[in-house]
Amino acid sequence: MQKIRTSFLYFFILISLALFSTAYAEQGLPDFTKLVENNAGAVVNISTTKQAPTRRALPPNVEIPDMPQDGPLGDFLEKFFGGQQGPHEDYFNSRSLGSGFIVSADGYVVTNHHVVKEADEIIVKLSDRRQLEAKLIGSDPRSDIALLKVEAKDLPVVKLGSANNLKVGQWVLAIGSPFGFDHSVTSGIVSAKGRSLPNENYVPFIQTDVAINPGNSGGPLFNLAGEVVGINSQIYSRTGGFMGLSFAIPVEVAMDVIDQLKDNGYVSRGWLGVYIQEVTRELAESFGMDKPMGALVAKIMDGSPVEEADIKVGDVILSFNGQEVQSSAALPPMVGRVRVGEQVKLKIMRDGKLSTVKVKIGQLPDSDQPIVGEALEKVSEGILGLDVRVLTKDELEEMELSHGLQVLSVTDGAAKSAGIRKGDVLQLINGEKVQTVKKLKEIVEQLPKGKFASILVQRRQGPQFLALKMPAEEK
Repeated sequence: MQKIRTSFLYFFILISLALFSTAYAEQGLPDFTKLVENNAGAVVNISTTKQAPTRRALPPNVEIPDMPQDGPLGDFLEKFFGGQQGPHEDYFNSRSLGSGFIVSADGYVVTNHHVVKEADEIIVKLSDRRQLEAKLIGSDPRSDIALLKVEAKDLPVVKLGSANNLKVGQWVLAIGSPFGFDHSVTSGIVSAKGRSLPNENYVPFIQTDVAINPGNSGGPLFNLAGEVVGINSQIYSRTGGFMGLSFAIPVEVAMDVIDQLKDNGYVSRGWLGVYIQEVTRELAESFGMDKPMGALVAKIMDGSPVEEADIKVGDVILSFNGQEVQSSAALPPMVGRVRVGEQVKLKIMRDGKLSTVKVKIGQLPDSDQPIVGEALEKVSEGILGLDVRVLTKDELEEMELSHGLQVLSVTDGAAKSAGIRKGDVLQLINGEKVQTVKKLKEIVEQLPKGKFASILVQRRQGPQFLALKMPAEEK
């Protein structure tokens, strides 16, 4: 009897462990099969063709002897080198592959701008193997979103979700055509949200570790509910292939762009008209802030919306319309999503004091205003390890500046440690204008020893604040 009880106990434990393991596996490793079955039909392969010029020429110092034009060698030279005329321009068909997904049963397809950029022909391949020529409705380089239209009816469509509800660590899945392999499925987790990438100021990217490769661009990123939460757009790679860092455009950003492209054929974005930069720990200390956060105003552009508002260079924008601005990268997407003409509230810090200002949002221009800076001749005396000179009126006008001293050379000292370099134009130190060499001396003499001071410089790329630390007094 005891043996029976013991055997039954062992059997019960084994069954419990098996059930527990199954439940754990289901909880930790989700089954994506239903998700793929329900959504793969709405994911498409996109191939494009464009004509690209190519020039062929004979090697240097090689001459073609005279020969009959109707001979075989004459035909060869005519075809490949333009006869005896030297360089010859011809065209070849450049092809590219990408992915996309259907958002309406009547044939609207979403993909990336870079997938269809400058394409002469766009072919959308459906899951049922139909290949349809697509018309480009509109494309937006800033968000890397494009809207296509194919002539078809009753197409399968994806269900749209919300990237705002995503949490770091959640499972996500991608369907696309990496290297042309249709309907490849890869999965991973959300690694981070609100990522800012170089030259991509208006998209707060979703970072994932989903395997994304060339050809996945424009394809959907799904959550476990089978909803599209992003559009796979970019990868970080040193080899050209997947390295664990993939970036997707949030679906809210994409659909706002899509709606505007569908209605207007172009995208209108909000604009403040300021150059901003990150607040470092040293700059935060110089501004009297408890911690580095917000967006530091480095320059106000001519004709910009903030010119009519109470915003000044050196202000730190801490919140935008009630949303906290954790970093400078967080501000452009917030501004870009606001409709032109809408009034917003900005919480700013100036001279250690908080205040709220109202700004009427303008429309982002088609291209950024250029900032130019040429340099250098007469040298004046060294200060802080610097040689500087006063700029002429014409030079200031060319750079769109009202004042400043240009750095001619930098030697070892506080300025070099702060990151000041040759060609910089000194604009402000702790909020005071640097207009003459004499004024620069006066400002520097008043700076507290061993403390950080903010210094604004103008560079070819734009304005930038640096943290200048004066050497402590020797005891």
